[in-house]
Amino acid sequence: MGDERLPGSYDRPLWDVGPTAGWSSGTAGLGPVLRAHRAGYPKARTGPVRRAYEAAERAHRGQSRKSGEPYITHPLAVTLILAELGMDTATLQAALLHDTVEDTDYTIGELRADFGDEIALLVDGVTKLDGSKWGERAEAETFRKMVLAAAADLRVLLIKLADRLHNLRTLGFQPPHKQRRIARQSQELLIPFAERLGMYELKREMDDLCFSVLRPEAHAATEVALAAHEAEARALLEPVVVRLREALVEQRLSGEVVLHRRHLWAVHLDVGDRLDTLQPADLFRLMVLIDGEDRDCYIALGSVHAIMKPVPGRLKDFISLPRFNLYRALHTRVIAEGGKVMDVIIRTRHMHRMAERGLAAHIHDVAHGRRDGFEGRIDLEWLRRLLAWQNDATSADFLESLRGDLRPEGVAAFTTDGEVILLPPGATSLDFAYALGPQIGDHAIGSMVNGRLVPLHAPVDNGAVVQILTAETARPSADGLAAVVTPTARLQIRRHLAAQRAGDAAAQGRRMVAEAVAAAAGVDLLDLESRGISGSVAEHMGFTDLDDLYAAVGKGTVDLAGLVAAITAENA
Repeated sequence: MGDERLPGSYDRPLWDVGPTAGWSSGTAGLGPVLRAHRAGYPKARTGPVRRAYEAAERAHRGQSRKSGEPYITHPLAVTLILAELGMDTATLQAALLHDTVEDTDYTIGELRADFGDEIALLVDGVTKLDGSKWGERAEAETFRKMVLAAAADLRVLLIKLADRLHNLRTLGFQPPHKQRRIARQSQELLIPFAERLGMYELKREMDDLCFSVLRPEAHAATEVALAAHEAEARALLEPVVVRLREALVEQRLSGEVVLHRRHLWAVHLDVGDRLDTLQPADLFRLMVLIDGEDRDCYIALGSVHAIMKPVPGRLKDFISLPRFNLYRALHTRVIAEGGKVMDVIIRTRHMHRMAERGLAAHIHDVAHGRRDGFEGRIDLEWLRRLLAWQNDATSADFLESLRGDLRPEGVAAFTTDGEVILLPPGATSLDFAYALGPQIGDHAIGSMVNGRLVPLHAPVDNGAVVQILTAETARPSADGLAAVVTPTARLQIRRHLAAQRAGDAAAQGRRMVAEAVAAAAGVDLLDLESRGISGSVAEHMGFTDLDDLYAAVGKGTVDLAGLVAAITAENA
């Protein structure tokens, strides 16, 4: 998206405050937080937030940040971000306390006793695991822990994002190697979390902060170029803004037309180093904000196309078919007078708020009784899929799948019942099958796409209706592994193939042992198994069951002659 602010706050970012904003001794530093909280919750009691602040300040007393400032300035800044987003009292309490368990002697048990289970869950969800105990697995297992906590309470993710945003804003006090590590991790996991949750206000700032660390020269050049071209671009686009406003009036539509500035990273992705070719449309999008219903957006679209020629094939209707994070708007590319090409985004005010603040806006509305809860939200399907199999995944597999599930864009396909299945670009019908569940994927033999029989390895197009054909005797294969692109499907197929190989090795090993004991002692292996002799030998050798022992024989990791001697001795 672009850099527009919610109506009434276009002149500055939502949380345009320094790292020490509002901090002073006592609880006076809470002033900005409490004012922002009352704006979203006029009847909220301030006592619980003050009490959490006092506990956090006491726990962190004597600690300093790399900047030399008192540590409490960090949880205060994180809490202010969340208060500006309209989060509830419990979230603000948890944000103030979010580093106490990780960085002080305050234990999660003490916190639970002082503030209750709800706050303890939120704080524990964002508390990192001890790297000295978990080693290289610490990052993956910390994210696994956070995702599991988010399944119980999605506010965990919002606290983590606000925490990372403030850490990125103060990265300059960290050594360069740590700056780059944190910025790369943010690009790989935290920014995709923000986008997946529809929180573009956070995403844009995090994008540009990571850009400045990882590509400082390109960031500086892009910033200079945009500043140099901004005034001219505004002057060229302002007549178009005026014409659009007049067109809305002619259609008796109430609304607002604004220029919203694109953020640096978005411009860099589009233009790269070709900054001398910047056009007004590279700097700004035309935003039409409608005071009305969904249908009024389509009337506004007609007005736009009546005064500017639409570019064929560049209309995107995200109202009828929302994006993966429930983003809704109409996007169109048009040619204005003089041949200027520009992009226009049309939304209602409500769509705009949801597009900018995503999950935070939804949580705020639920708290005020204006929306239902989270049951059945398709934008959280990735979280449900992740939870379905994460318990059996290794740390590396979990992190790989998390990165895959958080990738932006992709395709939206449908089951024959109308259920939306979100898939990454290039996903196949077999990926679709595994998205429905491991049992369907494991037994898939073909698919019907839009009523036509297609192979399982064929890519799925956006909007396709897919029906998976199964057979009880079908099993995953190496060919299937080569066909899928989703981490969950790859993990499931690899797991099945590994089990199949282990089973083959066990069968081969048992044949080898049976032939060897028959030749050495003239006894039948089945008889030895039925009398528990083989099992006793396996247990003595450290194997939990006979199949594991036979598989080791088949793989050559157990000496066959020694095993036969042990079985013969046990049978004597």
